[in-house]
Amino acid sequence: MTPISATLRRHLRSALFLITASALAAPVAAQAPSTTGLTLDRVVLLMRHGVRAPLDGEVPHGTRTASPWPHWTTPESQLTPRGAEALATEARADRADWAARGLLSAKGCPASDSIRIWTNSSPRTIASGQAYAQGLAPGCTLTIGHRPVGEADPLFEPLRARATRFDATAAVADIDRFTGGMDALAARHRDALRLLDSVLGCGDPKGCDPAGAPRLTPSADGKGIDLSGPIRTASGTAQVLLLQYAEGLSPSVGGVPVDGAVLARLGAVHAALFDVYSRSPYMAAHQSAAFGRHMIDALTARDGRKVDMLVGHDTNVTALAGLLGFDLVAPGYATNDAAPGGAVMIERWHDRRGRRFVTLSYRTQSPDRLRRQSADVTVTPIRVPGCPAAAPCPLDRFVALFGRRLAPLGR
Repeated sequence: MTPISATLRRHLRSALFLITASALAAPVAAQAPSTTGLTLDRVVLLMRHGVRAPLDGEVPHGTRTASPWPHWTTPESQLTPRGAEALATEARADRADWAARGLLSAKGCPASDSIRIWTNSSPRTIASGQAYAQGLAPGCTLTIGHRPVGEADPLFEPLRARATRFDATAAVADIDRFTGGMDALAARHRDALRLLDSVLGCGDPKGCDPAGAPRLTPSADGKGIDLSGPIRTASGTAQVLLLQYAEGLSPSVGGVPVDGAVLARLGAVHAALFDVYSRSPYMAAHQSAAFGRHMIDALTARDGRKVDMLVGHDTNVTALAGLLGFDLVAPGYATNDAAPGGAVMIERWHDRRGRRFVTLSYRTQSPDRLRRQSADVTVTPIRVPGCPAAAPCPLDRFVALFGRRLAPLGR
């Protein structure tokens, strides 16, 4: 299949999604603005790591199920081999698309200074960057940059790294304004929480999840916030169900059978976690403060790379969406539930007069495609409030609205 046909198929898939997105009760995705007469010269990406094994305690201790959880052969928290292959698949699709539009060559090794990949310092993000690089340029040597393993990188973990003057008390107040409070947040997701109990199938009318009362407080060390209650506990369980489905493991733990439709409903609970940790104005401003400036620099640098990629976590991707005021919409996922391997792409264009513009999109694979190890990806256009609805956004306008929402750096 030639790069041109690959691009056409991606556009057709995106158009089909625009027709069928309402089946998941998601917001209608933006129409892709016309780029006729424009030349693509740069792409800046923020991507979540790929499918990983569950984190220790992600399914809270005390959670009960009718049947045992499936066994993972991949160590805790690490990228799985299937997750690595899915990232390589997405990279191949990205390169075919960029080659069709003249940004990269279709084959061969890109120039060493044309691509930059920087990952967080966790093993799963480093491995995700490596897997993507091998899919993008097989047999080539692309440098994957990162800090020493385990060291806090302010690009991805600004609270832990104390990269901003974060005020936990102010954060809690803003989150409560944004969500209506933790009781209200849990109440909005009551149906999904009940569905999760049915999926777990423990048979206790009081529930299978060990959640207590909803509560949000500043953390004792002042570096962050502490959430307890049903959203905190159920969100991790919902994510593990999605990960084991995407990994091709048994999708059920003895209760209601799990399929793609059930996962999309449960994903709303996982997405609710980001209403607390990354999507409110205060949290988005601080969570995005460092990587946002990196992305602005990558877009505006005179001699920037053709492809500049950051590989981080779901909190990073959801913070970017919250900061810029758009929803993450993708087939198979609840609104604002970040897809494993999903990437927000900011594409920079220029016209014959040298004026520069940007368009945004969200490239994903659905849980069903991940489970089937499909080669298909979906690219969903994104409209940023404050930018034109039907035309590319002028670069200077986009940079201005992006930059002014970022929290200042410095302790």
